[in-house]
Amino acid sequence: MLVVGNEASAADALVQGLMRQGHHAERVGTGSAALNAHHNADLVLLDPDLPDLDGLEVCRGIRAVSDTPIIAVTARGNELDRVLGLQAGADDYLVKPYGFRELLARIEAVMRRSGPRTGTTRTLSHGPLRIDAARREVTLDSNAVDLTRKEFDLLHLLALRPGAVVPRRQLMAQIWDDTWSQGGRTIDTHVSSLRGKLGSSSWIVTVRGVGFRLGHP
Repeated sequence: MLVVGNEASAADALVQGLMRQGHHAERVGTGSAALNAHHNADLVLLDPDLPDLDGLEVCRGIRAVSDTPIIAVTARGNELDRVLGLQAGADDYLVKPYGFRELLARIEAVMRRSGPRTGTTRTLSHGPLRIDAARREVTLDSNAVDLTRKEFDLLHLLALRPGAVVPRRQLMAQIWDDTWSQGGRTIDTHVSSLRGKLGSSSWIVTVRGVGFRLGHP
């Protein structure tokens, strides 16, 4: 189980409580760390108030690549915050302060509803573009496209959320493990290279001031 929260004392106490109940649990304090660590967790307890990335984007980032159950645990208790959290992919929403036994009951209920984990789609198709995540191969109109590791990661991340805009900061966090910079030159260089290799600038659309999304040629 992965506990995501930047309040170290509270999160560590939660980890200890979960471990006393027989769960294997660990804590990370940033959204970037959560995006890198959630793959091995059977459930994520996510506090959306994080120091580096917006918690809703972290939730969307996890949900885009994984069916791991997510419970948002937060002090944000109004209806709009709950709706946004659930729309971002959370399976449940628990408002602080809460009772530990209620949390355990919600964990059991979410795990029961989620059932066996089925894994994620390993091959993505977007028109004539085909991305094989297992083999890390890309073909366009059945022709192989030779990409670097970072180019593949960038294209794959955009393809996981077709039509959605992925913010620059999320791209830097998930691909370059950099949570503090916008990575303007780094990202733009890779986007330009990808467009050239795909034969059209329309494959990757720039949303000025926000990020990028996968487009259509």
